[in-house]
Amino acid sequence: MKISNYLLAASLALGLTVPAAAQVSSIATPPQGSVWNTMSSVIAGQARESSDLRMVVQPYGGNAQMMQALNEGIAEFALNDVNDAISAVAGSGEYGTALPNLRVIARINPFPVGLYVKESSGLTTVSDLAGKSVPSGWDGFPIARSHITAILAAGGLSWDDVKQVPVPELIRGSDDMASGRVDSAFFAVGGPKVAEIDASVGGVRFLTVEANDENLAKIQAVRPAFYFSEVTPAPPRVGVKEPMMFVTWDNILVAGSHVPDEQVKDFLSVIFDNTEAIGNAYPPLKALNLQTAYKSYPGLEYHPGAIAFFEERGVEQPDSE
Repeated sequence: MKISNYLLAASLALGLTVPAAAQVSSIATPPQGSVWNTMSSVIAGQARESSDLRMVVQPYGGNAQMMQALNEGIAEFALNDVNDAISAVAGSGEYGTALPNLRVIARINPFPVGLYVKESSGLTTVSDLAGKSVPSGWDGFPIARSHITAILAAGGLSWDDVKQVPVPELIRGSDDMASGRVDSAFFAVGGPKVAEIDASVGGVRFLTVEANDENLAKIQAVRPAFYFSEVTPAPPRVGVKEPMMFVTWDNILVAGSHVPDEQVKDFLSVIFDNTEAIGNAYPPLKALNLQTAYKSYPGLEYHPGAIAFFEERGVEQPDSE
């Protein structure tokens, strides 16, 4: 069954006729337990509380289904890695077909990711994974392949230097690490699943990478919008034991081109007029900043409603880096 047909069938199974779906804005996300699902739930909750927007969070199996849902007009919004959105629009990487109906509406926050292990393993750096097992495959969450490739490269490793253990998707990958099937797991800093695994195995830690110009070139050869950022310890950042550098990308909010301009403007108003409440509900979203939200990206267009919103707020778009 084609993905578009699958998504339409799923919507009908949920009891949503096409007219009803148009009345409710949905945010497409990965499965529950993922960071994007949590962030989207907080933002949707704020929209329902502070506006007339009727927003629901709709989990999908992975990024490709999320982006297809937006492109086909089945969902309205989604949080995604800017690199994946670039690939989706171009039809490159994991996308065999271009998805031309995707539009950026805002930069949300930096998104550091890493490989983490049980603290009892004694591993502390990515380079320590030489000869150890790393989750691979990712048929249900293919975006992870490039991310782990970049993380390994920043540790001076390639896939040939580690044992590859196939896992289907993000949540299962962490569960397999907890059970001992694989030595490491991949996740975003601050992910609820990391905290769950931490409690179940007696402690976890993210593995460090060395941030320098040589490694920056290596990770940007994998995805051009990758960069390094420092993350400091804090209660929500389970597994961050000391100030650490992480492979990072920008998290962006994407809309389908079918979404009306006023709906986009209303949604952005909810987000940037309630940044304190949203950040208090989920600390990684404290990075929300109107002045840095209108960033240009190669190969991506902004939604006309977003352009109008930022112009009305007096925010100019800087040149691409």
